[in-house]
Amino acid sequence: MNLSAYPEYRYSGTERLGDVPKHWEVKRGRFVMKVNPSAPRLRALKPNDEVSFVPMDAVGEYGGIRLDQIKQIDEIGSGYTEFQDGDVVVAKITPCFENGKGSLAQGLRNGVAYGTTELHVLRTLPNLDCRYLFYLTISTLYREAGEAEMYGAGGQKRVPPEFNKDFRTPLPLLDEQRTIADFLDAQTAKFDALLAKKRELIGALKEKRTALITRTVTCGLPPDVASAAGLDPHPVIKQSEIKWLGVVPDHWKVQKLSLHFIAKKGSNAALLTKEYCSTIEGNYPVYSGQTENDGVMSSINEYEFDAGSDGYLFSTTVGAKAMSVMHLKGKFSLSQNCMVIIPINKSIVPRFYYYHLQPLFTFERGLIPEHMQASFRMEDLYQYRIAIPSYSEQIEIADFLDRETAKIDCMVNKIEEAIERLQEYRSALITAAVTGKVDVRGGVT
Repeated sequence: MNLSAYPEYRYSGTERLGDVPKHWEVKRGRFVMKVNPSAPRLRALKPNDEVSFVPMDAVGEYGGIRLDQIKQIDEIGSGYTEFQDGDVVVAKITPCFENGKGSLAQGLRNGVAYGTTELHVLRTLPNLDCRYLFYLTISTLYREAGEAEMYGAGGQKRVPPEFNKDFRTPLPLLDEQRTIADFLDAQTAKFDALLAKKRELIGALKEKRTALITRTVTCGLPPDVASAAGLDPHPVIKQSEIKWLGVVPDHWKVQKLSLHFIAKKGSNAALLTKEYCSTIEGNYPVYSGQTENDGVMSSINEYEFDAGSDGYLFSTTVGAKAMSVMHLKGKFSLSQNCMVIIPINKSIVPRFYYYHLQPLFTFERGLIPEHMQASFRMEDLYQYRIAIPSYSEQIEIADFLDRETAKIDCMVNKIEEAIERLQEYRSALITAAVTGKVDVRGGVT
């Protein structure tokens, strides 16, 4: 993409914005938009009329609103944020603001919505185009400036409404704003289509990974791999009589999990709060299962469990990540609502059961009604039935899955890196266009 700069620039009067095209104005937000206004269209509706209802999870990152929730006005309590078609909504609370949550409201039921209280609503005045404003609010300029103005403590930091009123808004003429918005509509559509294809590919690879694990831990190794390992490539199979397990090789045992594992919860879980862990430094990880950092919440100077080099299995017991399974080695502690699953005899290879339990836990989680929070009890765990191959076969299967899943994970990582680069370039293009660093009036050459 070849875009040139504007012919002439002048200083904007603010260091963060820097130079702007000479013919652009720079005005405070209060002169180009209304901040958190009421929605006049609501006043024209009746109590039993329907409107869109928008919780925070329905607001997209860098655009888009999911409009699947519809409610009658008289069903909605007080205190929600009201907005209408053409408004720009911006999440004001951390980390949603930093993550780019915000959108241009379009296609609302009866043109109106009630949303989470954690939104700022921006409504353009006649000298500002709403699409141009939307792109401005997802630019690096706006997000970095807003982050610097956040107030509050910890997870309750918010962008104040005064930030939007005082925000130094780069302001081309209205026709030029629309030209910039048209350009960004077209370019971001191309980016989004490419990103969607890459995400679909990641989804297909993850499905392939899951299918590979499920097939191997229930049916055994592929014939050529089994033969190379000195195992029967075509074993006789039998019905396990277990729904999730299906058919298994005839020489595998099918037994209760409790015959081979015990489960334990963290004994000092009450102490291992985020606040406690943040006050100290230590050598041993604390696993919570609810974090993105491989389940590690923090580290402390003590430990509850020593899994050695073979390892234990770990699962969260409540919440969004309940019935997930990890393979932990060495010394560690647990926070609340976690358990370790410890082998009690030497015929068990923890690496194999790290893979073997994944389809079991996925199946069991699928039986929980959607409206209920997932909960995982030790007494339920002990009733599960699992397959028991020979010790050597467990090792061969674990080695095979280590190799094959690593290949898939490597491909996924490369695609995720490409997605990150595309998102960075998309963001940079938007920021450059709405701050006048590139002239898009002539289109792409």
